[in-house]
Amino acid sequence: MTRLTLTEMDTLSIRLPSWILEKGPQECIRLDWEGKDFEQTFDLMIEISKVARELNHHPDWCNSYRRLTIRLTTHDVGGLSTLDIQMAERINQLLVQTVS
Repeated sequence: MTRLTLTEMDTLSIRLPSWILEKGPQECIRLDWEGKDFEQTFDLMIEISKVARELNHHPDWCNSYRRLTIRLTTHDVGGLSTLDIQMAERINQLLVQTVS
């Protein structure tokens, strides 16, 4: 697994439009999401945790009532990797299921 190139990072806004690229010492992609209530948000977190176990890639996240902030980075490479993209895409699939 290798760190994303600058070119690959430049395409993130197209590939993952809901995610925000945070540069700097803690390079990551961030998603801010708000569910309809605590239960919906917590249920989403449970589903994300299943994907995290499957991929062996665990998000940094913060939950407050119905708000959820997720940050993805690969500590082993010191920044973003394809694993972060894969995790974000899987989270996006869960969001589609949650909202529908």
